[in-house]
Amino acid sequence: MIVVIGEILIDRFPDYERIGGAPFNFAFHLKKLGFPVRFITRVGDDRNGRRIVDRLKQSGFERRDIQIDERRPTGTVRVKLDPQGVPHFDICEDVAYDYLDLDIGLPPDTGAPKMIYFGTLLQRTDAARGQVQRFLKRYGQGATRFCDINMRPPHVNAQAVIESLRQADLLKLNEDELTDIQGRLTGPQGAADFIPWLMGNFAISAVALTRGSRGSSFFSRDGQISSPASLEADVIDTVGAGDGFAAILAAGYLRRLGWDDTLARASRFAARICRIPGAIPDDNAFYDDFRSLGKGHADDR
Repeated sequence: MIVVIGEILIDRFPDYERIGGAPFNFAFHLKKLGFPVRFITRVGDDRNGRRIVDRLKQSGFERRDIQIDERRPTGTVRVKLDPQGVPHFDICEDVAYDYLDLDIGLPPDTGAPKMIYFGTLLQRTDAARGQVQRFLKRYGQGATRFCDINMRPPHVNAQAVIESLRQADLLKLNEDELTDIQGRLTGPQGAADFIPWLMGNFAISAVALTRGSRGSSFFSRDGQISSPASLEADVIDTVGAGDGFAAILAAGYLRRLGWDDTLARASRFAARICRIPGAIPDDNAFYDDFRSLGKGHADDR
């Protein structure tokens, strides 16, 4: 079982709206590939919240994992795209997911998670940071803890970043996030030296660094490998490309595939995400070339 904790929200583009949020995107992709996923989130008792609940139920997620906040609205983000389709986010504060209650724990029938996915946007308040960190300490000992840093200034809790690095077994971040973390710590300069230093100081097993159009690099105890970006035409926007990359990275890890193969698939999947509006495809055929990753896992609870 993969347990995903975090935000789901409405991405408001200039001409349309899409359901998004990095944890949701990650959970949705893995669910579509056939992995057993529990997605723990919180929405408001409003039109957006009802829309989200309907979409999650239609996609096969457990309704009882969706908390309803009667006081705060569902999260929303205004998304502006530059000429290259790169998004810039204006994230609303004090919304339902900021009050996700993780102290209630997992339902008894969930079983012991094999992987727990978490990020840092959910931890932008100290109260939420405490919720996430207690949850990880309670359930994370026997699970692979996948941390997707997902730093969106000014919504960055410095203490949450450090504590999340301490919790991470697998870490995914982009170059901007790497630069930010380097500025907060006293390690060496340059990714080739800093990331192994980071892994050693925080006991992180592997790090995936996404570099946009320049591909990605992967660091593990066996060394470093790199993968070029998968070249795809007709980019609409890059929203959710990193989340798609993370989902395939997790799938490859759970399937025990080689990292070269996993990175190549992740890059190809991320490039395809860039060819659709928003982060989630409407057509299930989108996943056809990747369904082999989930074979044998639908009943793996």
